[in-house]
Amino acid sequence: MTDIDDTPAPQGRLTLKLVASRQDTNLHGDIPAGWLVARMDQAAEEAAGREALGRTANVAIEAMDFLCPVRVGSMVNIFTRVSEIGHSSIRVDVEVWIRAPQERDPDELHKVTEARFVMVALDDNGRIRGVRQHD
Repeated sequence: MTDIDDTPAPQGRLTLKLVASRQDTNLHGDIPAGWLVARMDQAAEEAAGREALGRTANVAIEAMDFLCPVRVGSMVNIFTRVSEIGHSSIRVDVEVWIRAPQERDPDELHKVTEARFVMVALDDNGRIRGVRQHD
């Protein structure tokens, strides 16, 4: 991963797209960081699951900084890129880009945050298993 503000365009595959709604706000009417991290975790699990051909779980999140708030009505776009596959672990770079509700240009996105999620492949009993390696 590069420094958080280096990349002017999303990197990876669009994995999750949703609208931040009023029901997602905290007591002050803001979209909380925890809501965003939960959606990033979902996207990382989806990306890792494609590589593991099954169930995965998050075991770590590397450094995360927030560049701007997410407002109600923002279109939240979460991009993922598998950066490393180990024996049982999969590192997934996750970026969040938003289109603000007042933005008229549908292609104008603003970076909110990025992080590297470390996922592990799990068997049907919830035990760590090997990841299928691609040729």
